[in-house]
Amino acid sequence: MNTLLLIAVLLALSAAGFELGRRRALGLVGHPKELRSLPGYYGSWILLWCLVPSVLALAGWIALEGSLVDTWVIRSLPQEIRELPEARLGLFLNDAKNLATGNIVSREVDDLLQTTADRYTSLRAAGRLARTGLVLLLTAGGALIGYRRISLRFDAMARVETAFKTILMIGSTIAIFTTVGIVLSLLFEAIRFFQAVPITEFLFGLGWSPQTALRTDQVGSSGSFGAVPLFAGTLLISAIAMTVAVPVGLLAAIYLSEYATRRVRTIAKPLLEILAGVPTVVYGFFAALTVAPLVRNFGAELGLSVSSESALVAGGVMGIMIIPFVSSISDDVITAVPQGLREASYGLGATQSETIRRVVFPAALPGIVGGILLAVSRAIGETMIVVMAAGLSANLTANPLEAVTTVTVQIVTLLVGDLEFDSPKTLSAFALGLMLFVVTLTLNVIALRVVRKYREQYE
Repeated sequence: MNTLLLIAVLLALSAAGFELGRRRALGLVGHPKELRSLPGYYGSWILLWCLVPSVLALAGWIALEGSLVDTWVIRSLPQEIRELPEARLGLFLNDAKNLATGNIVSREVDDLLQTTADRYTSLRAAGRLARTGLVLLLTAGGALIGYRRISLRFDAMARVETAFKTILMIGSTIAIFTTVGIVLSLLFEAIRFFQAVPITEFLFGLGWSPQTALRTDQVGSSGSFGAVPLFAGTLLISAIAMTVAVPVGLLAAIYLSEYATRRVRTIAKPLLEILAGVPTVVYGFFAALTVAPLVRNFGAELGLSVSSESALVAGGVMGIMIIPFVSSISDDVITAVPQGLREASYGLGATQSETIRRVVFPAALPGIVGGILLAVSRAIGETMIVVMAAGLSANLTANPLEAVTTVTVQIVTLLVGDLEFDSPKTLSAFALGLMLFVVTLTLNVIALRVVRKYREQYE
């Protein structure tokens, strides 16, 4: 049984266990009010016993299955194959897996390779069968344990809420450790980079050319790792994006929250937020194939020299992408302003536009500023649009008609292809990632503090 089908069966059995728990509890009494908890809690009790052990076992099995199968396949190989260098042995195993799954192999299929592929296939089939049996056994066993615990004196609500609190705590702990792991991985590799390249050169250097020689006897560039052009390009494109997104998004939010009728709002708001669901690669195609030629031709008619990949195009299309982000947050903040402030303004004789400019907008300004800062973080971290529309040239310029590059584009470029993680060229991507992380984290912290101040004042 494949994984998706097994998960579907597990969910169906858990739903059946939920109904079994409800009926078990209701069958013990004449009226539901005689129970210590609502019937749904008894169903949730059995559902947890069905899901939690089975999901943990399934996750552990999926995580360990690949390495265990590889170990057993290697043990079945002849001694001369097992003593091969690690790279050649890995290539042989990869060919065996490709042969077993019907993919192309890089060598001629001989008896040993076919035998290994058959062994791999049989082990995977046996593993799937054992995995299915284990999950079904744990599900049935959990349902039986939960069913037998249900009685008149059993407080299902306390047990279920404790279990959910534990699950939520574990989830939050995993999220925290994941964040710490990301930060540490960036930090350790960035430290290795700064051991080869001075941090002052990285932060204040005006030239970016990370090409380096791979060997000491090879003729090549020694590399230039001044990241100022990358920071300048990132700020330029982000500024253009926010110049487009903030006015349009803010005006759209004011119209939808203050002027639009309920019917218009019901139609216009979802249509506006559709922009947020468009993949960024689609925006990249739109920028490269539609907007860039239009801007270039228009600039030629005005006598301006416009690069094929300009900051103006990338920033403009990125601003279109961020419009629903700004408008949605601003709309929520403006709508949350107490209606009493508007009515008091109207009572003093102010018009609707005066009320919006002098009462509603100042009251909502802290929340709007927080939303704009979050949008700036979104713009700084955008990749696909800039990759496809802004180019790779690390030019230190403030001209939006020229090609520039950003931090995210260089990270993508440096980590594509065959990599040597001992060279400053590759390690510089981690230094750039660390700087990007610090900048976006700072903006997010500032935005959250501004929003928190707003909530304390108006909620």
